[in-house]
Amino acid sequence: MGIMLTNRANNADGYRPDASVNASSRSPLYHQIYLVLRDGILAGTYKADDLLPSEFELAATYGVSRITAKRALSELAATGMVKRYRGRGTVVTYKPENPPLRASVTNWLHAVASMGRATAVQVLDFSQGTANDEEALALQVPVGTPVQRSLRVRSHAVGPFSLLTAVVPGDLGASYDAAQLESTPLLELLRHAGITPNHAAQTIGATLANQAAASHLDTEVGAPLLRLQRIVYDKTDRPVEYLTALYRPDRYQLEMVLTSEQTLAALGNPLSTLDTFEKGKQGQGGKTRGA
Repeated sequence: MGIMLTNRANNADGYRPDASVNASSRSPLYHQIYLVLRDGILAGTYKADDLLPSEFELAATYGVSRITAKRALSELAATGMVKRYRGRGTVVTYKPENPPLRASVTNWLHAVASMGRATAVQVLDFSQGTANDEEALALQVPVGTPVQRSLRVRSHAVGPFSLLTAVVPGDLGASYDAAQLESTPLLELLRHAGITPNHAAQTIGATLANQAAASHLDTEVGAPLLRLQRIVYDKTDRPVEYLTALYRPDRYQLEMVLTSEQTLAALGNPLSTLDTFEKGKQGQGGKTRGA
């Protein structure tokens, strides 16, 4: 059962957020409703000056008491994203300080380079180690092969928007240090090491912020995040980077240009290699690393 936004918010396509709540969840019902409303505001479903559903409407929609619905709206008001008026209702006051940063999926190499020059990076971890099962499969090396791992937070004017975990072969990782990684995009550092990034395979999905991700991205535990996994190859088809990136969707967007089937056929299937990687992970029992 969902909330009809077209009655209150100016939403031409009649989009409905996921209105389900789980009474058996450890998260209180009022907080679950708060998260749905908050995410609707951050996603632009509810815009500034839009009127949110009333306590009665929320209670009917979610099958909760009016007190629970009122607490959800009060929690939202405490963030400063809405203002409550007696006799009028709850009005959205949130306005994004800046539009979300956008990156092209099609022209990914140019997008990565441009982002590296336009944003700031903080290196949280920079260490040497050996490849685990997942990393070995992605980089096409034996388990236990030396690798270099880094954990970075990337920010723009509004604040942090991405948490990046990168794994590269040990010989390449030895060619730069943490200070260089903070000032220079990783792909440029690889070029300095004599590597020419040529193509990449990537998947894009969604996840929820755990405690560590929420802390680094200045958001709440359980907040929705974009999740991107990318394997970058050089001209010889050697994997030179395995990246797992988490993005705040209110501060970062991915743009895609959809072309005809004929054009896609001419380009080939850029995800075929990653499909093989995913099948390999399933063959290993579906092991994955936490973000």
